[in-house]
Amino acid sequence: MRAVKFFWRRWVRQPQTLWLRRAMFQVHLWIGLLLGLYVVVLCVTGSALVYRDVLDEAFETPAPAFEPGRRPLSSDQLTAAAQRAYPGYEVTRVGNRFNRRRPVIEIWVERGGERIERLFSPYTGEDLGPALHWVTRANVWLASLHDELLLGQRGRLINGLASVLLTLVCLTGAIVWWPGVRHWRRGVAVKWRASWPRMNFDLHSATGFWFFLLILMWAATSVYLAIPEPFAALVDRFSEPDEILGRRTGDIILRWGVRLHFGRWEDRPALMAVWAVLGMIPAVMAVTGAIMWWHRVLRKRQVRPADVET
Repeated sequence: MRAVKFFWRRWVRQPQTLWLRRAMFQVHLWIGLLLGLYVVVLCVTGSALVYRDVLDEAFETPAPAFEPGRRPLSSDQLTAAAQRAYPGYEVTRVGNRFNRRRPVIEIWVERGGERIERLFSPYTGEDLGPALHWVTRANVWLASLHDELLLGQRGRLINGLASVLLTLVCLTGAIVWWPGVRHWRRGVAVKWRASWPRMNFDLHSATGFWFFLLILMWAATSVYLAIPEPFAALVDRFSEPDEILGRRTGDIILRWGVRLHFGRWEDRPALMAVWAVLGMIPAVMAVTGAIMWWHRVLRKRQVRPADVET
């Protein structure tokens, strides 16, 4: 009991003298440096993807209105329409289905290794536009980089493991942040007129304090998005068997986690803009942390003989 009281007294007044705090600092430092570039890439792509659905919809090829009772053109008729639109090309694919919301037929034409993917009207055979706009293709590439590091399922697993480490960085950062009861106010504000190393330190510390829960949310939900199976099994384990799938408390929590992670606020443009900006906060933490390490470790001032007055 006396040991606990002694530890608590030291933690409240002089946490820097505790071996546990020093150990947590080393974990926080080296994992943070290891994942710094990774964090910056995910922040940039994640902030851009906040607007993915909006951009996809804005650049989507316009589709004709669905006409109940009107028969669509046959596959041969659509093939002929594509050949008229692209003479010299071979039609290699003609879609055979369309839905009420988006009545279009996707057709591919090829020539000399070049493939063009277009959308045609199922009623008139009119060439409507590209099947995928370049903006949509860019969003698909960004999503693959963000979700899978362009490595498929292996990249998703790497993302999951890295997210576990990022969660550890957040938790150790909360421990390292505490400066003691006499100096805690220094960790919640930035002295903009201080020297740049001190200002950088303040920015790292204050940003971590004010946005700790947000950063932790992104790290934890990244684990779920990369490796969802354990979370789904946990929801199944603690849910009543007769509860409706999708309406269980665990399902709702996971669904909100996904929404918060990606900032899916399509009906609130202002909130989307805020989320895109906030998405760069972990990158700010990574950059300011790397600068702190560079200044304290790599940029040690050395007195050269030529600088010494004789």
